[in-house]
Amino acid sequence: QVQLVESGGGLVQPGGSLRLACAASGSIFSINTMGWYRQAPGKQRELVARITSGGSTNYADSVKGRFTISRGNAKNTVDLQMNSLTPEDTAVYYCNAVIPVDYRSTHTRNYWGQGTQVTVSS
Repeated sequence: QVQLVESGGGLVQPGGSLRLACAASGSIFSINTMGWYRQAPGKQRELVARITSGGSTNYADSVKGRFTISRGNAKNTVDLQMNSLTPEDTAVYYCNAVIPVDYRSTHTRNYWGQGTQVTVSS
């Protein structure tokens, strides 16, 4: 069993910053990709940012230049630094990990954290 634990969400004023962290634990040999998605009420879940095991990153156009995803210092962790936040960033943010079934397998499983609320408001 694999679990993802998120932290760092909360209430922040427009223009402020937050740093989200996610840690994966359980039966993990390696992780192909870790990332962050978000979902606002009534909207589809969307990609915010992701990073591969090789360090390649992808960002949603709406967050480029403001958000930075990075691998954490601890093993199987990922951080999301969010700067210049706007009310449009308000959503539940979910950590995601794509993990091979085992070391020899090409099959992967998709895991999700429970979500952490980010609210940007005056």
